[in-house]
Amino acid sequence: MVAAAAIIAVICAILFAFAVIGTVKAVRAVKRSVDRTVTEARRTVEDTRLKAKQYTQPGAAGEVAQLRLSLRTSMRATQEALRTGVVEDASLSESLALFERLSTHGRELDEDLRRLESEPDRARVAACLPSLRERTESITQSADSLRWAAQDRARQFADDDLATLNEQIRMESGALRHWDTEPAGKPAETSAETSAETSAEKPAGAAPEAGGAAPGPESRRAAIDGRNAWRQPGYSWQKARRPESTT
Repeated sequence: MVAAAAIIAVICAILFAFAVIGTVKAVRAVKRSVDRTVTEARRTVEDTRLKAKQYTQPGAAGEVAQLRLSLRTSMRATQEALRTGVVEDASLSESLALFERLSTHGRELDEDLRRLESEPDRARVAACLPSLRERTESITQSADSLRWAAQDRARQFADDDLATLNEQIRMESGALRHWDTEPAGKPAETSAETSAETSAEKPAGAAPEAGGAAPGPESRRAAIDGRNAWRQPGYSWQKARRPESTT
């Protein structure tokens, strides 16, 4: 009785531990999902604000918003392309590592641009814009180069695979139509030429071989056909008709 109670207690403890572990994992998954949703919402709001500011505020303020928007759009597109492609192509892992280093500079530039948005001195904003514009163009060009190279690599792999598949299908189609590769009249012509050569080699007055008479039409037909009298022509999947019993 004591042993049974101990076993039940151990089982209950194990079930309780599994329940706690499952609950913790579920809470963490929900938290990650909520954080991801909040991040996406903030990103969407920020992009919408920058687009509105780009068109509503002309001058230096609008150009700063445009630089931030182009930087964020390029970096996000490259990040998604590389993270999606590295799952199928492990060679992109090095490109992804380079992009992570580039992202450090991109975040620093985005912070500089964000601080410049709230700068009240318009003269300072205009003075800082050329260098910030140059940095933005440099980072976006590098990000675009990585993204386009990854896309071209994936497209080239797809084209090569399609070309190989088309060649295999062409060979298989040719193998299925094997009768098309054989000339139609070649066997008959070869037989006719062989008979003509044999007749030319025999002397004109030579008699037929001993013990044999000239074969009749029926025997020649049977020799050519090579079929028994009780067999009927048909396909290989058709059952042959049994010969009638003579008893």
